[in-house]
Amino acid sequence: MPIPTPIGVGPRYHPPAVIRRCNQPAPQRVHLELFANGRVVLVPPRIGCWTSDPTGVLHYRGRATLGGFFRAWRQRLSRTRLLSFSGRVLAFRNGRRVVGDPRSMRLRDGDELVLEVGGYVPPHRSYLFPRH
Repeated sequence: MPIPTPIGVGPRYHPPAVIRRCNQPAPQRVHLELFANGRVVLVPPRIGCWTSDPTGVLHYRGRATLGGFFRAWRQRLSRTRLLSFSGRVLAFRNGRRVVGDPRSMRLRDGDELVLEVGGYVPPHRSYLFPRH
């Protein structure tokens, strides 16, 4: 049973989008959840063609990585940085811990991805995507 996690307060927990026009979202998608200090960090809509709403669903084509998404968003991601937060970044794919640089994580259609820094929130194992 998922544990409700509050959304963080202030601009660090509500980072802005890099607004770019997008004609049509790509067909492949993953769900990305971000947590800092035990609070939800929102993934905004209109990050190029990557996001169309604030649900954390990323749309992509072909071989994409989390690093590619964060570059398009113009936000920081490394083993020790998540946006403006510093500390060890934990990465999870479908509820299982992924070791290594989170920027190199390949996106796989249908996956649930979780990044955390400054605390631990039990990661979700899946996400119920809305129909296209």
